[in-house]
Amino acid sequence: MKKLLTLIAAACMINSAEAQLKTPAPSPLQTVTQAFGLGEIKIEYSRPSTKGRKIYGDLVAFGKMWRTGANQSTKITFADDIKVNGTDVKAGTYALYTIPNMGEWDMMLYKDLTLGGSTDEYKMENELMRFKAKAQDTKDFTETFTITVNNITSTSCSIDLVWANTKVSIPVTTVIDDKVMKNIEKEMANDKRPYFSAANYYFENGKDLNKAAEWINKAVEINPNAYWIWHVKAKINAKQGNKAEAMKAAETSMEKAKEDKNDDYVKMNEKIIAEIKAMK
Repeated sequence: MKKLLTLIAAACMINSAEAQLKTPAPSPLQTVTQAFGLGEIKIEYSRPSTKGRKIYGDLVAFGKMWRTGANQSTKITFADDIKVNGTDVKAGTYALYTIPNMGEWDMMLYKDLTLGGSTDEYKMENELMRFKAKAQDTKDFTETFTITVNNITSTSCSIDLVWANTKVSIPVTTVIDDKVMKNIEKEMANDKRPYFSAANYYFENGKDLNKAAEWINKAVEINPNAYWIWHVKAKINAKQGNKAEAMKAAETSMEKAKEDKNDDYVKMNEKIIAEIKAMK
């Protein structure tokens, strides 16, 4: 009996030690969060490495469904309604499954998050959408499977999957102009008006330049030492074709940026001054 109790105690000690021993995960989990539009995109996935192996067509078989990473399925969360490859997708979390092929992949967003890393129980009725994406060859070799959000504008971006010498991109767009315009109209009716933000949005998105100029002038009056406001004023005036006013604003921005020792704005103003001088 004593011997049995001793063996049980030893086994418990070994199990306890194993539970406390922490080692690096072979395919570590990563979470990517990227502000996009008026919300954000969040991606959760595990990152296997090549470790000298051939990846596509071998470790990841062509023509077979892949969980798109290691361990559990990759999950993508969209905080706002968006479009993926031109198709409307409601805000929410979806699993990403793929079928790699040479030259082109099938990409699927899946509604059932309980499927995990196994694809045996994959059901077409739980598929939100499916589309084709081109597989591009890359010059640089990527050792560890990587998903990033790139090519970001106010209304578009790409979710890029890169591993070994292959890159596949998912195009994402959002229609935020109506929301932003309504917010601008609402905020500009208040006492504390966001003149600079409204003017900058109008300039960046091809809206009424006269209104943008009116608002940026108000912003300068409120904060005359803000070189970033003077810089946007220079860009708006230049786009209007008002060379003299644009040059004055750019030079003012340059002067104030130098006082604040902001080299980035000094360089940006040097560039716009050269562009203004080249104007006819």
